[in-house]
Amino acid sequence: MTQGAGQGPVVRTATLRDFRVPPYAQMPVQQEASPPEPPVHQEQLEQPEQQGPQEHYQQQEQHPAPAYPVEHPPHATHPEVRPETGPEVHPEVRPQVHPEVRPEDRPEVRPGDHPGNAVPEDEVPEGYTPTERDLPIISRSGPSDPTIQLQTGANGPPAPDGLGPLYVVGDVHGYLDQLVAALTAQGLIDADGNWAAGNTRLWFLGDFTDRGPDGIGVIDLVMRLSAEAAAAGGYCKALMGNHELLLLGAKRFSDTPVNSGAGTATFQAAWLLNGGQKNDMDRLQDVHLQWMSRLDAVVEEDGHLLLHSDTTAYLEYGETIEDVNDTVHEILTRNDADECWDLFRKMTKRFAFRDDEAGPLAVRELLSAYGGSRIVHGHSPIPYLLGEVGTEDGEDGDRPVVEGPHVYADGLAIAMDGGVTMAGKLLVVQLPLPA
Repeated sequence: MTQGAGQGPVVRTATLRDFRVPPYAQMPVQQEASPPEPPVHQEQLEQPEQQGPQEHYQQQEQHPAPAYPVEHPPHATHPEVRPETGPEVHPEVRPQVHPEVRPEDRPEVRPGDHPGNAVPEDEVPEGYTPTERDLPIISRSGPSDPTIQLQTGANGPPAPDGLGPLYVVGDVHGYLDQLVAALTAQGLIDADGNWAAGNTRLWFLGDFTDRGPDGIGVIDLVMRLSAEAAAAGGYCKALMGNHELLLLGAKRFSDTPVNSGAGTATFQAAWLLNGGQKNDMDRLQDVHLQWMSRLDAVVEEDGHLLLHSDTTAYLEYGETIEDVNDTVHEILTRNDADECWDLFRKMTKRFAFRDDEAGPLAVRELLSAYGGSRIVHGHSPIPYLLGEVGTEDGEDGDRPVVEGPHVYADGLAIAMDGGVTMAGKLLVVQLPLPA
């Protein structure tokens, strides 16, 4: 499920995206070497810091975080409420097998198809897979269903300042075919994969890479759409996910030891353990690194506070949206391995909003600080958030069907990760949600 196309079995890892690098900022530096083998890590746990200043947020840190953050929190086979935590150490590293892509199935790559793609024009990037456009279009269920089902078409309320409707995209994790199908179903791109939505605004919530077969292809597509959308009077933008932080760290610091607070850890080992794909690392270029490092962490659009992770850790990086984004960019600019590791570890936390009592309070604290009336986030797959599966990859039982975003925390939070990595649905949704 998480092997790059055309590659041998690779070690899967669990989890860390910016739209502001224009096409002319291409810096093609083809990488030749494969990432080094990860060291054997210690399964010694670290006690994370307290999440917030108030007492009811201190309970969110009862579970220790591992030396290698992995997106598999304490096992939950039923919807039991658990505090926000750093996830457990993955018990084993399992090779994954992805079906081989035949040469005749590869799409034609034309010059200029990907402005910002550093791959030579006469080469077909490894890992590109044929586009499927059969993602089912579903309808709304009964009013009592807390999971909102999707409708197609950009026919929502008019946006401020003459801008078009607002759409958000959940975690993609390298599933390029599913992304193209979902964007096509919503009328945001045409049959050739080009921007077709005029002045529509499109936000990705982070996590472009890892686990799926073509993370670099996903980034290339989003970079191209950002240029095409801007030319049409709209925009296509993206937020920083923890998998972007992880991939940046693996590329910059490789097997350099970091201060995890619980023995030796490295970004390289954590990246492999959290779904890192050799195919992505081999194709990663400077233009991709620049794009990811400039991504914002938080933004507010039409009363919706958009962020990647369902955590209150953002409050540790600033009192305003501008402060948070500036702090994250400064950390990445300083290029300190320990500081980047701490940022990645905190952005990997989850489940801050799902407790019946503390969850709405946590949402309100973020809204009070940064604005908006609702939080929209990715990061935690909806079946995992609901306790319907025991791991983020859905390997401990039947794979549940996700029909749309999940509204919870007294209606103040919207979860957008449909669980594409567990054969779920890659969600592309227009905001505001239907009443």
